[in-house]
Amino acid sequence: MRHLPAPHSFSTVCGAALLLCISLGAQAQSPGATTDKLGRVEVTGSAIKRLASESALPVQLITREEIDKAGVTTAAELLSKISAASGNLTDGASIHVGGYDQKGFNSANLRGLGTSSTLVLLNGRRMANFASPGDDAGVDLNNIPAAAIQRVEVLLDGASALYGADAIAGVINFITRQDFQGMELNAQAGATQEGGAGKRSASIAAGWGDLGRQGFNVFGVLDAQRTGRLSTSQREFIGELQIPQRLGHLLSGFTSPANIRLTRNQRDHLQDQGFTINGKPIVNRLINLSQPKCAPPANLYLPAGTGGEDACTYDYMGDTELYPKAEKLSFLGRGVLQLAPGHQAYAELALSSAKTYYVGSSARVTGYIDYKKVPQLANTGLDQLLDDDIPGELELRMRLNEAGRRTSELTSQGQRVVTGLTGALAGWDYDIALNHSVNTVRDRDTRGYVLRDKLLDGIASGLINPFGPSSAAGQALIESIQVNDEVRYARGTMDVLDFKASRALGQLSGGQMMLALGGEVRREKAVFRPSALLMSDNINNDAAPEGGQATSDSRNVRGIYAELLAPFAKGWEAQFAVRRDQYQGVGGATSPKLGLRYQPSKNLLLRGSLGTGFRAPSMSDLYRPTVYSSTATLPDPVYCATEDNDLSVCADNWDTRRYSNPNLKPERSRQASLGLVFEPSANWTTSIDLWQIRRSKLISEIGDDVILGNLEKYGGLVRRDEDGLIDYIELRKENRGAQKAAGLDLVADLHGVKTAWGEFGAKLAATLMLQSKLQTAPGDPFISNLSRFVTEQVVQRWRHRLSVDWERGAWSAMLGNTYYSGYQDQNSAINIDDGSIVAANRVKAYSLWDASAGYQFNERLKLRAGVQNLFNTSPPFSNQAYYFLSGYDPSYTDPRGRYVYLSLHYAMK
Repeated sequence: MRHLPAPHSFSTVCGAALLLCISLGAQAQSPGATTDKLGRVEVTGSAIKRLASESALPVQLITREEIDKAGVTTAAELLSKISAASGNLTDGASIHVGGYDQKGFNSANLRGLGTSSTLVLLNGRRMANFASPGDDAGVDLNNIPAAAIQRVEVLLDGASALYGADAIAGVINFITRQDFQGMELNAQAGATQEGGAGKRSASIAAGWGDLGRQGFNVFGVLDAQRTGRLSTSQREFIGELQIPQRLGHLLSGFTSPANIRLTRNQRDHLQDQGFTINGKPIVNRLINLSQPKCAPPANLYLPAGTGGEDACTYDYMGDTELYPKAEKLSFLGRGVLQLAPGHQAYAELALSSAKTYYVGSSARVTGYIDYKKVPQLANTGLDQLLDDDIPGELELRMRLNEAGRRTSELTSQGQRVVTGLTGALAGWDYDIALNHSVNTVRDRDTRGYVLRDKLLDGIASGLINPFGPSSAAGQALIESIQVNDEVRYARGTMDVLDFKASRALGQLSGGQMMLALGGEVRREKAVFRPSALLMSDNINNDAAPEGGQATSDSRNVRGIYAELLAPFAKGWEAQFAVRRDQYQGVGGATSPKLGLRYQPSKNLLLRGSLGTGFRAPSMSDLYRPTVYSSTATLPDPVYCATEDNDLSVCADNWDTRRYSNPNLKPERSRQASLGLVFEPSANWTTSIDLWQIRRSKLISEIGDDVILGNLEKYGGLVRRDEDGLIDYIELRKENRGAQKAAGLDLVADLHGVKTAWGEFGAKLAATLMLQSKLQTAPGDPFISNLSRFVTEQVVQRWRHRLSVDWERGAWSAMLGNTYYSGYQDQNSAINIDDGSIVAANRVKAYSLWDASAGYQFNERLKLRAGVQNLFNTSPPFSNQAYYFLSGYDPSYTDPRGRYVYLSLHYAMK
């Protein structure tokens, strides 16, 4: 939009007063990815260069200055500030132990529609997806060279017509510097108030050559970061959550000293003999001979917990990490050569390595021992119970503290090389490039995982003591069977030849009509290789995937598109786009889009769009090896019917097997948006956009809770043994059901308000969700997760990012707020000790404030100090039972507490 002349003094004062009273703000329109000599730019959402203005599609911009003021140093941290993002994958949410298939994956998720429906670009082009097979397909944000980012353009509109299958929810385009000369040094150091999770980062950028005068430019940016680990013992809020008291049933019955799991016959026999523990007759099958002392602080006597009144309960939330140690290194290099007037050759190299160290609780072991090795039971005659499988054998549920906490090392490496030509020829602006992109993931078990067969032998022989410290020989045995093995290797490769060209076609009533044509040919390849040791199924707590072999799959993808920009009348502009994609083995689709823009005056713009899209199944959806996992604690209605619906008996963590499906077809989508941009003065811009997305033929599994809640329809997915008990539940990916989402994006920007106290500005980007719901299968009712945690996530009704800025001379300051509204908790966990349901809870709103201040010493040196989580706000209590971490939701909260940092910027030009 064109700006009005500077307002008179009255409106300036009013703007300043409004800023101080309500602290509103927003994002300004992007200046675009590339600029030609006429000042035309290319903005995310269009392949046509035009004069900088608001487009028919909503695009939000995050500038380098905003990134620096917020103190964020990674792409994942940056996306946590985007109000339209919901349910991003983060390091905290992927804390897990055992064979979790996508540890280390940091991803974007616009609209809560899923990582697989959000397209992430680097300088307008694709990157290889995170290679580890799993439910989510998308770019690992660890592979984005964060120090090289100049700005981020977020297209909040389905864009399959231009970008392809995975842009249903929108596009996030990370744009790096294109032309740099001189040298810059940046360093940042930060620490948390309570300790742990400290960070150090440094980057150097250097460039040489003036493209206009010398005909070339080359530059490179090297970035190194290191973040420290954060343990539960370092945070007071973990104790304040009162997890043992509130969520004892989510804790573990595998303890140290070990619990003993009696058979029904053993318990009855001991009861008949009058056997007691601490003077009290036993009532349950799970007992611990050390209770009520147990071994605090991690092992507790918690009668209402998983261990029950006769045993101990292990509080793993007192013995794990909340935030992993991480080491990240990235490099971006770019060179441009002027070949002739109007023609350039360019090359871009991006390299990254992110190593994350996950540390969970110590290993849980199901071991076996002869009852005569337990002095308190040696004379009870348990070997006379002939109905048991092995008379006299005791099952132990123990925690292997002497092996150390389970630790794994996840390395995600990215390589991307782009070479291309751009320029103008015969009236066409053209750009053609080759793009070779790779992501490699290595998952290594490094400590706490041991060889199961030798472990069980050591327990049975008495060399390893389940009830106290082992002898020196036992400890030596544990050390000798420690696993240090790269258990999973995955590599994803993408090779692309893409082109686009645009030109003017003629003059219409409102201006020049423009045409763009483009297309790409892409080959994708995915390799997954489990280690021989993993496939032997002999690693305690890390099970082998079903199938027992490495996989290697590939496919070809073709796409072609056209875009027409038609200013058909004064103030009116139409954008027509259509794309045809074809996926080998899956099929194809044609995706049209219509955008309309009307500007009746200099300070008002109306815009809207209609379009369709599709998402092809990912390679992982089609070919992933079968994954063994388990449900949350759920009742089996068939079993419950025989036990008077006693949930303490008929509810359990049932085994599951998760299957891919090579016969999947693409999802389909329809989306629409309608909005306006209003600029009452040169200092004030607001926009509001109403949007709606509907997806059908959804690629999904039926939730285990849905299956057990509707056995009449889905009972065929429940596999039972000869006794009628659940053996495992099949979770199969199919094209089923639908999803609806709708909301309102509000963007406001108060900028350049000059007063006697300095220049002020305020920005707000907010999303009000109006609808978010899923349908399991055609004909099933839609289930809403709007302001309600369902199955695996919640979509908050209101989210915003607010910032207020001030500058005066060499000084600058910023105050920011990130806000998530409260919601209804999961409220479904079952206490299998007494059969009760967890107390209903409403999760409180979560509001984080951050502030920073900077001083520009001279044109070269700038210093900035800041505080994240200014008020040391703790994550609100949640009873969710989906994530490994309990007591709060780690998908959007920050457990670090108050974090203080200092950054230095030095430039030489």
